[in-house]
Amino acid sequence: MDYTRRKYQNEADYWRIRNFLREVFHLNGLRHRSWHVGKLDYWRWHMIDNCQISDPVENVVHIWENEDRIAAVLHPESRGEAFQQIHPGLRTPELEEAMLDVAEQEMVHPERNKLWAFADSQDEMRQGILRRRGFVKVTRPNAVECQHHRCIESCVEAVKLPAGYSVRSLGEEAELPARSWASWRAFHPDEPDEDYEGWDWYHNIQRQPLYRRDLDLVVVAPDGTIASFCTIWYDDVTRTAIYTPVGTVPEHQQRGLGKAVMTEGLHRLQRMGAVKAFVNGFSPAANALYTSVISDGHDRSEPWVKEF
Repeated sequence: MDYTRRKYQNEADYWRIRNFLREVFHLNGLRHRSWHVGKLDYWRWHMIDNCQISDPVENVVHIWENEDRIAAVLHPESRGEAFQQIHPGLRTPELEEAMLDVAEQEMVHPERNKLWAFADSQDEMRQGILRRRGFVKVTRPNAVECQHHRCIESCVEAVKLPAGYSVRSLGEEAELPARSWASWRAFHPDEPDEDYEGWDWYHNIQRQPLYRRDLDLVVVAPDGTIASFCTIWYDDVTRTAIYTPVGTVPEHQQRGLGKAVMTEGLHRLQRMGAVKAFVNGFSPAANALYTSVISDGHDRSEPWVKEF
């Protein structure tokens, strides 16, 4: 079947893409053969608006469609990357090739002259196409995204916090500076504090369509500071949720706080009627935590790279 390719045009396209991802997620058996809608929102409002790792959506998103439906969407996460979201019933080698043609024409990193594409470790079709086009699988440590998943309709065991620590929802706006500072300490432990750029970025986190403060969880230390945190994006259409981010301030690590705050999230999701939770990790430490909370069962998204 023939499809027309066009660039993203307006806000209506964004909401069509969100619904497309929900449909595809169902058709793929609630597996990460495509992005979770919460990851798409996080990319737009945080990775682009806050971190500026990609150009705006209207400049980088391509849609394949006919009069009835979207068949596929192509976009980066950061510059020089190409993610292919494809309806499983409409997927063909020809469509895969057409998407990579566009990626190679428009999405190569402007300075590194490289393009990264991604294939599930079990996706022989895409791996074969990438190999034939001159892509090489990246094998360096921490390159593979482990996509942990867990069904949460059954019992979720409680996790006990160390004495003096407590877990709760994030407070109102007055607590945003403390939450932002905890993120800085967790994700930039080796950078000087004077590089910290403030907390206004957190407003973009809270603007996201799936944001719920009761799923924006923090662990409070005995001294009242935020020691650990996780934010969960629950989509009640697919009844699935994705954790991003998860972090613990360095001086509070190795105390089980990450496991406790993530498990509290599972309990809250379960009460909401969620059926499945996801979290993606790269490093051994992150994957060890996610294995202990979500499961050892995971899909593997492997990067491939081509030089130009």
